[in-house]
Amino acid sequence: MGQFLQQLINGIQIGSIYALIALGYTMVYGIVRLINFAHADIFMFGAYMGFFLAPKMAMIFGGAFVPTIIAAMLITGLLGFIMEKLAYRPLRYKSRLSALITALGVSIFLENFCAMDFVLFGVHFVFGPTYRKFPDLIVAKNIPIPGNLGLNISNVLLLDVGVSVILMVLLFWFVNKTLIGKQMRAVAFDKPTASLMGINIDVVISTAFIVGPALAGAGGILYGTTYGMLASPFLGIWPGLKAFIAAVLGGIGNIPGAVLGAYIMGISEAFATSVNSNLGYGIAFAILIGILLIRPSGLLGKFMPEKV
Repeated sequence: MGQFLQQLINGIQIGSIYALIALGYTMVYGIVRLINFAHADIFMFGAYMGFFLAPKMAMIFGGAFVPTIIAAMLITGLLGFIMEKLAYRPLRYKSRLSALITALGVSIFLENFCAMDFVLFGVHFVFGPTYRKFPDLIVAKNIPIPGNLGLNISNVLLLDVGVSVILMVLLFWFVNKTLIGKQMRAVAFDKPTASLMGINIDVVISTAFIVGPALAGAGGILYGTTYGMLASPFLGIWPGLKAFIAAVLGGIGNIPGAVLGAYIMGISEAFATSVNSNLGYGIAFAILIGILLIRPSGLLGKFMPEKV
């Protein structure tokens, strides 16, 4: 029983991080019907921002975690805005295949550009191919749970879940209570009619490309803090892929569905990894195949027929 509960807790922890990434996928798809494959690389970019900014934030503010995660969210949000402005907006009224290929191209560009080791006057302008250890933003401590189950909850786990829940609550408030959030829902429901009602489509789409990447940037900081991984330009491939599957599982374009799918994905991965590490990687694809066969629209998604 103790082992079961411990793996459940671990799954909730990684599921919280997947949820932050999956929300970016589902927001963009819900509004522009585009799967932004470069979103995983924004997650990677956020982790790198944590690596470079944490020492400076610690010197300025005394504590590194909160200033670093805020700064990373601002920078990744700006990156998402620039990406939409330069790469996706010119193709908005072109075929979806063109936008999809462009998304793959942007992803490949970000990964390989960040892998360059370009130095000018002793300053590294991009990240380079060298693996870098993520800095310790907080001191990790285990909190034993009273009882005979042998459970341990770390302060990092509480931080991951707490920050993720706060950001998700803020996102739900933003989408449901603010004017721009209501406009985003209107555009997602019927873009031509929303445009006729005076809604600025460009502003709404740009907002989605700012908010989604900002959440992915926060996910990158949490991921690095949790696993202390060696940051690399290809860091985002696996977490981004699993978060995308989580968004599909919950219903791509559905915000609560993305959160539900992420937690199912995280818990499934934790239990599968406890059996075999390779099974932990393969469970994501098994879930994807299963949901596409049984319910292609996702758990909370709705089948939307398209006019031809």
